[in-house]
Amino acid sequence: MPNIALNNRRRLFAGTALFFSALLVAISVPLFAHESAKQESAKPAAPVAAAPCAAPVFVAMTTTKGTLYLELNAEKAPITVANFVAYAKDGYYNGTIFHRVIKSFMIQGGGHTADMAEKTHKAPIKNEWTNCLTNDRGAIAMARTNEPDSAAAQFFINTVDNKMLDVPRGGAAYAVFGKVVTGMDVVDAIAAVAVGQSKGMGDVPKETITITKVEVLSGPPAADAPTLLVPAAPAVPAPATSPTP
Repeated sequence: MPNIALNNRRRLFAGTALFFSALLVAISVPLFAHESAKQESAKPAAPVAAAPCAAPVFVAMTTTKGTLYLELNAEKAPITVANFVAYAKDGYYNGTIFHRVIKSFMIQGGGHTADMAEKTHKAPIKNEWTNCLTNDRGAIAMARTNEPDSAAAQFFINTVDNKMLDVPRGGAAYAVFGKVVTGMDVVDAIAAVAVGQSKGMGDVPKETITITKVEVLSGPPAADAPTLLVPAAPAVPAPATSPTP
C-alpha cells in the first residue's frame, strides 16, 4: 500500500523548494539591476573642456623719454585691462604727463595735461586687488583715492618692489594689472628727473614728461624694440680757420 503521507510530504517539499527558487530569482533580478545602476552612476563624468584663458594684451607707451612696452594681464584683471585699453584706443592718454614722480617708489601719470589740469574721465571701476598680482618693480597698477573703487584713468608704475601696496588698507590694496616687459630704462629715466612743487602738488617733474601715444599692439614687442631716447650730442662748432695771408 503506497505511503500516502510520505508522498504528500515529498510533493509538499518539492513545491516549497520550487516556490523559494522562484522567489529568489524574482528578488535577485532587481537587486542586480540596482547594483548595475549604482555601478553606472559611479562611472567618472566626461571631462569638461576648460574655458579659454584671456590672452595678454601688449601695449606700447611712447613718452618724451622713450617707449616702454607693457604686458597687461587680461585673465587676472579683466575689468582693469578693458578699462585701460578703452582709454588707450580713445586716445585719452595722448598728451597727458607723468605728473608725480618719486624715484624710489613709483611714477604716476595718465590724468593731467602739461598745465597740470586734470582731464575728465569716465566712471570709476571695481578694484581688482585680490587677483594675486603684486606691486613689484615694473608692475603697473591703478592709482586711486582712499576709496577702494575709485580708480578711473590714472596709473602708476612701480620703480621698486612695493610690498606695502599689496596690503589692504581701508578695505583694499592697489590693483596691479600688468607689467613692463621692455623699457625699464625709460621708467628709470623718468624716475631720475628733478621734481618740485606745481599748482599745489608735490613731486612734480620740473621737466615735462609727456605721454605722446599709447598703442595696443598685435603681439609682444620685438626683441630690438626701441626704448630709451638718447639725447643728441650738441653740435661741435667747426674750428675757426686762420685767414689766408
